[in-house]
Amino acid sequence: MALIDQLKEEQKLAMKAKDKPRLGTIRLALSAIKQREVDEHITLGDEDIVAVLTKMVKQRRDSAAQYESAGRQDLADAENYEITVLEEFMPQPLTDDEVAQLVSHAIAESGASGMQDMGQVMAILKPQIQGRADMGKVSGLVKGQLA
Repeated sequence: MALIDQLKEEQKLAMKAKDKPRLGTIRLALSAIKQREVDEHITLGDEDIVAVLTKMVKQRRDSAAQYESAGRQDLADAENYEITVLEEFMPQPLTDDEVAQLVSHAIAESGASGMQDMGQVMAILKPQIQGRADMGKVSGLVKGQLA
């Protein structure tokens, strides 16, 4: 089942269950996807939808951290709930060992010899890791291996 169809089906189920917080989160995701489709005049595939969801999760993590530092645990909990709902539609996360192995293969495949080749390595890694690992951590691993 396509990811967009899965989201729409879960939206219907949330409506029937009268689960307003879940329904609101799914509607936000569908809205963000539709907005990107309208802006770019394209129909998004699963890979692009995962990219949209990844961006939404990152935004919510940042917001939750800011709310917690400001002492607003109620708002941080709401953001964390939205993260759990969004992550249901994303691919399974990679383990640290799997990420390290993919980084090693990408470095070997690109023939990278130093930091100047980091862009080539990341270009190989991004499609494989998108939505399955934190790209900031992956970038740190690549820097560590290239240095």
